[in-house]
Amino acid sequence: MHAADRPPVPVTFENWQAPELIRWSFQHLDEVGPAADISRGGGPAAELERSPRDLTGLDVALDDGSTRTVADIVGSSDTNGWMVLHRNRVVAEEYAGGMTPATRHLLMSVSKSLVSTVTGALVGRGLVDPEAPVAAYVPELTDSGYAGATVRHLLDMRSGVVFREDYLDPDSDVRHLDEAVGWVPRRSADSPASLKAFLPTLRQDRPHGGRFEYRSAETDVLGWVCEAAAGERFPRLASDLLWSRLGAEHDAFIAVDSEGTGMFDGGICTTLGDLARFGAMILADGTSLTGEQVVPAQWVADIFTGAPDAAEAFAAAADAHGLPGGAYRSKFWFPKAGGDVALCLGIHGQLVYLDRANDVVGVKLSSWPAPLERWKHLASLRMFEAISAHLADGT
Repeated sequence: MHAADRPPVPVTFENWQAPELIRWSFQHLDEVGPAADISRGGGPAAELERSPRDLTGLDVALDDGSTRTVADIVGSSDTNGWMVLHRNRVVAEEYAGGMTPATRHLLMSVSKSLVSTVTGALVGRGLVDPEAPVAAYVPELTDSGYAGATVRHLLDMRSGVVFREDYLDPDSDVRHLDEAVGWVPRRSADSPASLKAFLPTLRQDRPHGGRFEYRSAETDVLGWVCEAAAGERFPRLASDLLWSRLGAEHDAFIAVDSEGTGMFDGGICTTLGDLARFGAMILADGTSLTGEQVVPAQWVADIFTGAPDAAEAFAAAADAHGLPGGAYRSKFWFPKAGGDVALCLGIHGQLVYLDRANDVVGVKLSSWPAPLERWKHLASLRMFEAISAHLADGT
């Protein structure tokens, strides 16, 4: 089914991730449920110069010892759009499934990296202190599991809060979160009916600051901290601090709950090109393609440097997420701790690949039927690694 085709049945949050509907849903989330625009502002869009290269026949060595071409990987991983920037020039761009350059596609947990960037801008303005307690900004969490946790613990997913992230288990914490924001039907009238009602119910089971553990709730609390610190709702805040300074061509938007609170951990939708502009800004030490300093250069430098014990904290995690020897810092993933390659990742196949050494940005937006498909995740990563090495060689 092409995105331009209306689905044969009404799409709601009861059925939006069904295999036959998910591609359309990810390109029309504002038609599935409530959303708020993140304005690009009135400034000029940053032009993306184009120097097209045919990369589709490039061979990619995969983890199982096989070799596939770029075209094979793109075609077998439910790709809706992919783009590569090399030295800020578009060298590859392709759309599928009805997606166009103007389509705003769901980012899932790539949204977390955008929320982190808004946090970094607030840190630069002195409105957020990463070492300050979360409850200093959000008193509603004083008696929750986040008591004693700092903003830095949220950024690096190292609080001691209990939160089980099993997307297929209806009794897992992440599914309860989805119920609260309305992304799946609530199974009980007594369960929290909004994000800000759900987060205070979480509890702590170990000291804050220990091992890395991936938990979407950390970013939802972070978004709440940003709003409280700035005294502004997130869509306006993200527009003022990020999207209007990025040289974006199109407005973004974020899914919101019944109270108008953003789905911070996974609800942002952008075009492919604007997401590439975001990646280019990170590679340029926080400076957008229009020359604006979006986040302080030291914030970006800290992302790539990481915490002194980042590798140990990541290694202690129960799941390496396909990145053994990796690290996590400020909502960015690293295949190798202390390396020059950072990733933004989202379930169902969302990926931003940032290679600082080779000045390459790769973006891939997809609609995998299952939330986690390890082969597709690793194949997409290896594809961008091969493309980056190929472009660096100049061949």
